[in-house]
Amino acid sequence: MADAEEKTNTCGTICLKYLLFIFNLFFWLAGGAVMAVGIWTLVDKSDYISLLSSSTYSATAFILIGAGAIVVLTGILGCCATIREQRGLLVVFFVLLLLIFLLEITAGVLAYVYYQELNAELRADLKERMVQNYQQPGQEHITRAIDNLQQDLKCCGSNSSADWREGAWMHTFADRRLVPDSCCKTPTQGCGVRDHPSNIYKVEGGCISKLEEFILQHLIILGSVGLGIAFIQIVGMIFTCCLYQSLKEEIY
Repeated sequence: MADAEEKTNTCGTICLKYLLFIFNLFFWLAGGAVMAVGIWTLVDKSDYISLLSSSTYSATAFILIGAGAIVVLTGILGCCATIREQRGLLVVFFVLLLLIFLLEITAGVLAYVYYQELNAELRADLKERMVQNYQQPGQEHITRAIDNLQQDLKCCGSNSSADWREGAWMHTFADRRLVPDSCCKTPTQGCGVRDHPSNIYKVEGGCISKLEEFILQHLIILGSVGLGIAFIQIVGMIFTCCLYQSLKEEIY
């Protein structure tokens, strides 16, 4: 009877080991995916980040990159703990899973809070950054970001093309142009002298609505990846606890 019970416990332990090993394989791949998404968020249209007054958007991406790096290392540790059947390593693995889970929850909360404040931030700051800093000395990165923004998102001005009639650019570098050349559908030197809809992008809500939509899409992707990994971690923590208890019973 005791031998049968011991054999059952051993079979259960072996099954748990294989399940946890498979989990670690998926977890390791997921860590790489999280890092890739975080890096993509910062690299893809990275110039836009310089137009935002808040650092919350980039902080969310950095948290995901950090979490992804820890996930990769944790996956390796989890494999070692599973193969060697060391309860101490399993405890460390469980704690790291919990830490990553908390990091991802933090990133999710930051993304949600930032989305709630996004429209107000853009309306308060984007117009001033665009019209006051465009083509000004020492603001080359802002100028490049604005040109890329208007061409990539096919918009002109923060709220509308009329915004360019205000600010420092119109009085210093406009040279008879009504809007920057990057507003033009086919950008050429001096094409901004005509602000007719056939020549420039006229979008309802201007670049604010376009940038808000762009950032929202990225936040949804960040949130979805975070939730997916969090679900995988919960499964992993359950497997870890079960294996820990099984090993404990085998010792006794």
